[in-house]
Amino acid sequence: DSSASIGEFAYIGAFAYISEKAKIGNNTQIWPGAFIGEGVEIGDNTIIYSGTKVYKNCKIGNNCIIHAGAVVGSDGFGFAPGPDGDYQKIPQVGNVVIEEFVEIGANTTIDRATMGSTIIRKGAKIDNLVQIAHNVEVGANTVIAAQTGVAGSTKIGKNCMFGGQVGIAGHLKIADQVKMAAQTGVAKSITKEGTVMMGSPAMDAMQYNKSYV
Repeated sequence: DSSASIGEFAYIGAFAYISEKAKIGNNTQIWPGAFIGEGVEIGDNTIIYSGTKVYKNCKIGNNCIIHAGAVVGSDGFGFAPGPDGDYQKIPQVGNVVIEEFVEIGANTTIDRATMGSTIIRKGAKIDNLVQIAHNVEVGANTVIAAQTGVAGSTKIGKNCMFGGQVGIAGHLKIADQVKMAAQTGVAKSITKEGTVMMGSPAMDAMQYNKSYV
């Protein structure tokens, strides 16, 4: 769009769509077929690969990589049951904020907040096929492996490591440096830093091993 701002030496590939009032930083690459929504801000030296969709008003920092097919800013899963059992949509008016040096894997989805922001902090690395729900916060330098799902409003600390297919319920707090083995199922907050968790329901890894034996 003519109202979009494109930085110096930015690359805009064929059939990419840049919406009204979007801002694209210097040396940033928008690959063919990507969609950048209204009012989106993307920093410098960031790569948005083909087929990525970034919904309106989301913000992506410097030096990020968003792989093909990722969706940033789709509506959070918010519905209120009516008296007849039908569901009414709750407007999702927040956004997604991705800080610098973040990498988002292919076909990963990060929902916009109901209000406020869903936040991916500096240096976080998120694998393919991960679901981050509305109003979640992922701490700095946390790594999350494929097929993990994080329910709404959960706050994850910094320097955490989650294996594949981890499931985390909503409205929880996960302390810094927590590690979770693959397929760990978390139903309550983890308050002790550096805890290693396994199993579903999640428990301390040594306790899990004893129970398994």
